[in-house]
Amino acid sequence: MDARRFSVTPVGTVHAGRGVFSIEIAEPFRPALTELSGFGHMLVLWWCDGVDTVECRSETTCEKPYTRGPDTIGIFATRSPVRPNPIALSVAPVLGVDAAAGIIRVAYIDADDGTPVLDIKPYLPCNERVRDAKVPAWASHWPQWYEENEGFDWAAEFTFGD
Repeated sequence: MDARRFSVTPVGTVHAGRGVFSIEIAEPFRPALTELSGFGHMLVLWWCDGVDTVECRSETTCEKPYTRGPDTIGIFATRSPVRPNPIALSVAPVLGVDAAAGIIRVAYIDADDGTPVLDIKPYLPCNERVRDAKVPAWASHWPQWYEENEGFDWAAEFTFGD
């Protein structure tokens, strides 16, 4: 295995609080917001800085992270932030873009306030949407579409914190 190291510079920061969510883009990267407002959703890659420890980065399995899941699951079969490289991916609905101020208003993002944003890409149905996507039986009752997440009891699906 190649032991190369990589350097990543955050392009922005998540702001989350009281049901209001936005991403503030650092000044040098604001020109990259040009035409983003034409998209309804975007993919946000962010750094799970709250779990960026040697211990968390060495985890390769989770013990029963999902209520209906198997007793042990490999990290790559979860969306857990605890992983060798704590990179997360979220789909966020774009509500508005103020390119001059560097602010993207989003309906929701599952990142904490102050979370570093690594990159943003437009959501493209021709690339991201998959017909007949397969999931394991223990996850087959999860919502099929992003818009169905709001009414789903996600807290009941996870055993973390038990």
